[in-house]
Order: sequence, then C-alpha cells, then structure tokens
Amino acid sequence: MAQREYRPGSKADFDRLYQETYPRIFRTLATMLGDPAAAEDCAQDAYLKAFRAWPRWKTDAPAEAWIHRIALNTAFSIIRSRRLREVGELIRRLGRPVEADPVNQVLGSELLREIRRLPGKQAAVLVLRHLHGYTNREIAAALGEPESTVASRLMTAKRTLRARLGDSFSDGLDTSATLSVSSAE
Repeated sequence: MAQREYRPGSKADFDRLYQETYPRIFRTLATMLGDPAAAEDCAQDAYLKAFRAWPRWKTDAPAEAWIHRIALNTAFSIIRSRRLREVGELIRRLGRPVEADPVNQVLGSELLREIRRLPGKQAAVLVLRHLHGYTNREIAAALGEPESTVASRLMTAKRTLRARLGDSFSDGLDTSATLSVSSAE
C-alpha cells in the first residue's frame, strides 16, 4: 500500500484517511469478528479513538498502518470481552449443553470459521496478508511488531489452518495468494 501524505491534526486529512481506509478496515473487522454489525461498531470506535489521537499521530509510521493498529486493538478487546461473556455463560449453564450460535450456522464458510478460531493476532496477520494484500513489513508497521514476529504468526496460522482444513486447502495459502471472501459472509 502506498503511503499518502497526511498532516497530524488536519481534519481534512483525517477525513481523507477515513474515506481511503474504511472499506479495508471494515472487511478486516468483519472477518475477525464474524458479525457485520459488530464490525461496524468496532470500526466506529476505532475511528473515534483515532480522531481523538490524530493531533498526536507521529508521521514516522504510515497513517494507514496506524489506523489498522487501532482497529485491530479495538477488535481484540471485543473478542476478549466475548470470550469472558462466554465463560460466564458457561459457568451459569453448568450441566446444560451450550446451544450452537445460529449466526455461525448461517455463515457456512469453513475457512472463515477456522480463521475466527485462530488466536486474534494470528488471524489479524492472516487477514491483512491474504485478504488485503499487505506485505509482512506493512503488517509489522500496523501492529508495531518486528517483521519476524509477523512472519512467525503467519506461518503458525497457516500451519494451523492446514491441519484443521486438510491438504485440500493447502494450495490456497501460499505467500503470494490472497483469500477471496465475499462481503455477504
């Protein structure tokens, strides 16, 4: 992704950043959270946090990577909250089987279900790399992690997906491939 010129604190530049990045941010969050409404709420929260911090944004990192990092951290918080709620519900329901979530039954995509089962940081690098086509270097900048950590998480995520999905999917996860995910899911 080409870095655009932005000025910290400029409302016009933030509006342009929003227009240019929102579709990718939303797709990333929808893939991670599995719910378009939750992804919309998460994106709104992320952009609000980013707008409040916009005057303090440091130009040494790409603005696109910066906003992705804020959005991903917001999604990780939502995922943690969900898991805590699920544990609480499980404790309250001890003895009764947990019913399947009807949303997951409608999704139908085995790949998306397996991506959502990955640890959040592995899912994030996989989505950014294969859904949005970012390089490992760009992902590292977005997450504030070393490039080697991104490569390791990507390799672990692919290995996990291959183990779960079998050899029939292994060809779809080479480093040059991009995942194709319809917006309806």
